[in-house]
Amino acid sequence: MSLSKNNLKLITSLQQKKYRQKHNLFIAEGIKVVNELLNSSIGVAHIFSTDENFNVSKEVEITIISDNELKKISTLKNPNKVLGLFKIPKAKEILNDSFIVALDEVNDPGNLGTIIRLCDWFGVTELVCSKNTVDCYNQKVVQSTMGSLIRVNISYVDLPEFLTNTKLPVFTADMDGENVYKTDLPKKAVLVMGNEANGISEEISEIVKHKLTIPRFGDIQQTESLNVATATAILLSEFKRGLK
Repeated sequence: MSLSKNNLKLITSLQQKKYRQKHNLFIAEGIKVVNELLNSSIGVAHIFSTDENFNVSKEVEITIISDNELKKISTLKNPNKVLGLFKIPKAKEILNDSFIVALDEVNDPGNLGTIIRLCDWFGVTELVCSKNTVDCYNQKVVQSTMGSLIRVNISYVDLPEFLTNTKLPVFTADMDGENVYKTDLPKKAVLVMGNEANGISEEISEIVKHKLTIPRFGDIQQTESLNVATATAILLSEFKRGLK
């Protein structure tokens, strides 16, 4: 067997959001990520592998391809034996009685992927994204989640409307906010993180009542800000402190 022209065309098209939505499919690459997805409830459409002995527990069509064919369909610098086409799951209802991370126009796929992994690590099952946040089924996002994608419920919503209607206290990161290390933080809340360059929008800022800052400790203090994923990690750690 080998890679057909139709499969090549389909896989290439799935690098764009409109075609992922059209075909209801997304791409995952590498043995670890593909196996994580295969062992989940997410449906699988097709597996392409350079390894004839690649073991798949589910009934799924497998095409054995060459290393050169894998390079044609992979976006990785060093493709790792297997590429899978998986079905985009239906959106689940947001559990509003929990700790929620919300993202306002986070554009970098690597940042979103890292934040999804952070949510998984800190036991946050609900991630709410503004509609202009990068697609969580973007190939770079999927790869950087390293499988955490299947354990976090990700919803794309009208963020101002969601924050206005939630009964949970809403927090965000702000350079002029209250020192996070000196603040009593609730077990359940919404933590809003903003765009890499501009932070949260003015509309969202007007809604958020509680603003937190991560203080700088260096003597020079010339660093303007933290990467959004790094700041999310620090804040989640503080919210979860003392819960175990």
